[in-house]
Amino acid sequence: MASGEPPNKKPRLPKNARVKNKMAADVQITAEQLLREAKDRQLEKVPDPPKQPITDEEELKDLQLRKRKGFEDNLRKNRNMLKNWVKYAQWEESQKEYARARSVFERGIDVDHRNVVIWLKYAEMEMKHKQVNHARNIWDRAVTILPRVNQFWYKYTYMEEMLGNVAGARQVFERWMEWEPEEQAWLSYIKMEMRYNEIDRARQIYERFVLVHPEVKNWIRYAKFEEAHGFISNARDVYTRCAEFFGDEDMDEKLYIAFAKFEEGQKEYERARAIYKYALDHLPKDKAQELFKCYTRHEKKYGDRAGIEDVVLNKRKFQYEEELNSNPMNYDIWFDYIRMVEESGIEETTREVYEQAIANVPPSQEKKFWRRYIYLWINYALYEELIAKDMTRARAVYKACLELIPHKLFTFAKIWIMYAKFEIRQKEITAARKVLGIALGKCPKPKLYKAYIEVEMQLREFDRCRKLYEKFLEYSPENCATWMKFADLETSLGDVDRARAIYELAISQPALEMPEVVWKAYIDFEIKEQEFNNARDLYKRLLEHTQHVKVWLSLAKFELSVESPNNVANTRNVYKDASVVLKDVKDNAQRIMLLEAWKMFEAESGDTAQQEQVEKLLPKRVKKRRKIYKPDGSDAGWEEYWDYVFPDDDSNAPNLKLLQMAKKWKETMNSDESESEESESEEDDS
Repeated sequence: MASGEPPNKKPRLPKNARVKNKMAADVQITAEQLLREAKDRQLEKVPDPPKQPITDEEELKDLQLRKRKGFEDNLRKNRNMLKNWVKYAQWEESQKEYARARSVFERGIDVDHRNVVIWLKYAEMEMKHKQVNHARNIWDRAVTILPRVNQFWYKYTYMEEMLGNVAGARQVFERWMEWEPEEQAWLSYIKMEMRYNEIDRARQIYERFVLVHPEVKNWIRYAKFEEAHGFISNARDVYTRCAEFFGDEDMDEKLYIAFAKFEEGQKEYERARAIYKYALDHLPKDKAQELFKCYTRHEKKYGDRAGIEDVVLNKRKFQYEEELNSNPMNYDIWFDYIRMVEESGIEETTREVYEQAIANVPPSQEKKFWRRYIYLWINYALYEELIAKDMTRARAVYKACLELIPHKLFTFAKIWIMYAKFEIRQKEITAARKVLGIALGKCPKPKLYKAYIEVEMQLREFDRCRKLYEKFLEYSPENCATWMKFADLETSLGDVDRARAIYELAISQPALEMPEVVWKAYIDFEIKEQEFNNARDLYKRLLEHTQHVKVWLSLAKFELSVESPNNVANTRNVYKDASVVLKDVKDNAQRIMLLEAWKMFEAESGDTAQQEQVEKLLPKRVKKRRKIYKPDGSDAGWEEYWDYVFPDDDSNAPNLKLLQMAKKWKETMNSDESESEESESEEDDS
């Protein structure tokens, strides 16, 4: 260790012995980016270089030498940047050194002969200085090297036309057309010929044009060109040739619309109508919507009433067919379509549409999918019977429909009934009975039984009606309406004993839909027959099955309506018995209903003692509290509710007595407070 150095100081390493971090940085910065940032952060505006006045030729040559040296240096640095070549040539042009400018352009073309800009700048320089031959030479070279650049051809032809060299411009166009350019080039050629009124030449160009670009719009342009110059027959010939050219496979509605409008303009209305009809017959429906509109307008202008109706009919037919093609199971559209065709009055067409409609059988064997479909068959049969007057076809439609329906899964009683009534209208009673019999054998339904019974009732075949009712009740013994109608039939025929037996069978059934309706009908039957004892017995038998308050009220009403000296007493006894029975039912609503009716009865009878007795039986309305719980079983607090307390209930007697004492105490307290207030007021007055 050298003397004078601190003991812990590390020895210093020489500068070139330090190791730098040679790893690449996370964010790479290019030199171009550094220069751009330096330029952007330049706060002070750099003044423009001072202008150097040129006083003599030597200074000018010195300046030109320096500029040329700068341009040449730039070209050596980046030879492929064509912008530098163009700037160099334009500077030489500004110095009126045209030979040098041409030399620079030529050198630039040698570098990239496919660059469009350098050719354009080169030719524009020559044209600007009226060097026509030089410019023509440049254009020739440009279109030879780059024949697909339309800009060269446009400028070349424009230059020749501006020079008055129409033949030269035409020659350039012909050279251009050999390459079969886009449509605008052909139209430009035609416009040039028309500027010099060369109609025949323009027609020849059109002939070549529609073959190179065989599109409908170009044929229409050609035809309108002929029409505009008064060559009507030529225009019609062009439209005809176009229709033949495309044929029926590649038809386009635009062509036929233009053709028809052309004929309409020439007042050839029948020709136009024929064109429209031909196109509508051969074009697909989805490609002729605009054609329909034009045809409709044409008929409205120049057609008669029948023609207009035909157009409207065809248009609606087209719309229906389009919707049915997308969804043939849309039966609502079929109904509208059939209704429209029926209005036309053509039977064959109507039958054809009906056959197409019923051919779309629902794919699913579920009744809900058949509900709309079955009405197609119904309408078809009615059409054949009522409009076409063809009974044989109508019968065949009914039979075909019944064969189609899967009766093991479901059926439609409406079809069976309509078929039977159709046979009745044809005076084929045996056939109608056979139809309904087959229906009941295959798929018995209440609606079929009712229809069959109604038919026999109208025919006054009461024995058949009895048999049908018996079969109906065997099929559906729980149907209350059937029992009642059967009994009504016997009653209307004067056989009271049979009617009573039917009612007895009905109320003895173990299961009925609405037994109370049958009991009521039976009781009303006995009352109507003046058999009051039987009716009273029926009420007693009914009360053995049910103790509902409505039965008691009905019995009370019955006893009151019976003309006898004891009817009021009997009615009161009914109310008393009901009150005793309903006391055990524990249904407050029924008890209150009974007491209200009893109270009203006693008010009408005028017995004050009985009214007071009923008043004592009326319940008191009291407020109570009960505990409530949340859905999860936890405690949710208390709630208040109103309840009725009947005085004659043994369990409510102590509570009612307590309530009476509380009420009496409250009245006493109120009277004491009023007396004290009166005494205080007297003292104040004194």
